Amino acid sequence: MPGTTDARTVGATARDAARALARAASAGWTNLRWYVRQVMGEGAYATYVAHERAAHPDREPMGEREFWREHYAAQDRNPGSRCC
Repeated sequence: MPGTTDARTVGATARDAARALARAASAGWTNLRWYVRQVMGEGAYATYVAHERAAHPDREPMGEREFWREHYAAQDRNPGSRCC
C-alpha cells in the first residue's frame, strides 16, 4: 500500500543511519589522529622520506636518527617564533 511503512523499512533506515554515524565517527577519529601526529611531529620523517624519493630519486635519504639530529639542530640555529 503506498504511503505506509513496514517494520523492515524502518529497521533498514535505522541501520543505514547507524552505519553513517559509525563512518562519520571513524573518519573524525582518523582525522583527529592525523592532526595530533602532525602537531607532535610524528609524521615528519615519513614526509621527508616521501619527498626525497619523489624529488631526488638518485639520492639516498638520511636515516631516521640523522634526520632528527639535523631537524633539532636546524631548530636551534633558527628558533623563529618559539617561546623557549
